[in-house]
Amino acid sequence: MHSVPRKQATYGDEGLVYSFSGVHLAARAWTPTLEYIRDATTNATGHTFNFVLINRYKDGEDHIGEHRDDERELDPSCPIALVSLGAVRDFVFRHKDARREPKKCHIEPVKLELAHGSLLLMNSPTNTYWYHSLPVRKKVKTPRISLTFRRIIKARQKRKRE
Repeated sequence: MHSVPRKQATYGDEGLVYSFSGVHLAARAWTPTLEYIRDATTNATGHTFNFVLINRYKDGEDHIGEHRDDERELDPSCPIALVSLGAVRDFVFRHKDARREPKKCHIEPVKLELAHGSLLLMNSPTNTYWYHSLPVRKKVKTPRISLTFRRIIKARQKRKRE
């Protein structure tokens, strides 16, 4: 076990649970503000979402390492929509072949600056071929909130203890 270098919260439709890295996060009920942002995201993208994972990064020390959002309960036909609020942060994509064989693969990482109010849509097959991260940026002294809207197709059932 290790601590997560950010704060997390989840909201969504009743009964939904999102699981990754051995962690199971149950959705709280949508708030009016989150419903408003979700609906605006739906209008901008044409995709509907039933779940949001919120990460709060207190400053540039808080981060998330390279990963793919490839959990089995995610609807593969629905992109992940990322809304950024607060501090500008780098968002880095690295091709899976560049991770596996960096000397043989000449695909350069892609770095995007996510500004306050920006919307990034990660369409399929992004999570198949590209890892993404929010690296440490020690010069950033203000918070950032990331709302990642998803569509979950399978709610985990809580196991009854007997």
